[in-house]
Amino acid sequence: MELTLYHGSENQIEVPQYGKGARTNDYGRGFYCTESKELAKEWACAKNHGGYSNQYVLDLSGLRVLRLNQEPYHILNWLAILAQYRTYWQKSSISEEAKKYIREHFFVNVEEYDVVIGHRADDSYFSFAQDFVSGTISLQKLSEAMRLGRLGEQIVLKSRNAFERIRFMGSEEADAEIYYDKKKLRDREARREYRQIRGENSVLNEIYILDIMREGMENDDPRLR
Repeated sequence: MELTLYHGSENQIEVPQYGKGARTNDYGRGFYCTESKELAKEWACAKNHGGYSNQYVLDLSGLRVLRLNQEPYHILNWLAILAQYRTYWQKSSISEEAKKYIREHFFVNVEEYDVVIGHRADDSYFSFAQDFVSGTISLQKLSEAMRLGRLGEQIVLKSRNAFERIRFMGSEEADAEIYYDKKKLRDREARREYRQIRGENSVLNEIYILDIMREGMENDDPRLR
């Protein structure tokens, strides 16, 4: 199986380098891609500079692929990985204990896989995750919020084996005057829709982080699906 992928950057990248990238990215070090050319152009212009949408083909044959948005995984597995790698979080007694609980009970070791496919913690998405961890919103509202902004999935190459399976197909320029504004608009719309969701009344069966911790919920608990 082959995937056509795009990577947004200020540079043309013909040969992605294994071992590069910040450890504090969503899934640690890796090469972060999307299946959307337009999203890649927005990422390329994130600092209001022009850039490129680099196109690749990735051969998944024989690779170990972690698909976090499919069974048996759920949003707390994604959140546990985020808690492991992301360094900036709101400071409160609840959120610190919550992050510890989430990591201990729901963490999936992405370093055991060649490719990881899952949510992207864009600025707005990361703020939604922080609200859940601090006890502000329920698990159900977090799941709903993660569909806002239409960011889709990101595909991350983690292993040397995966880097050997990717082929550069070319690149297109991304104009900052167009795509920087598109990125800002996408974020604003996601936040606006989120405020509406957050303002809705909760129902009795919605689950909050304190419920998960107090009841000792584990990864296979059907209430978390």
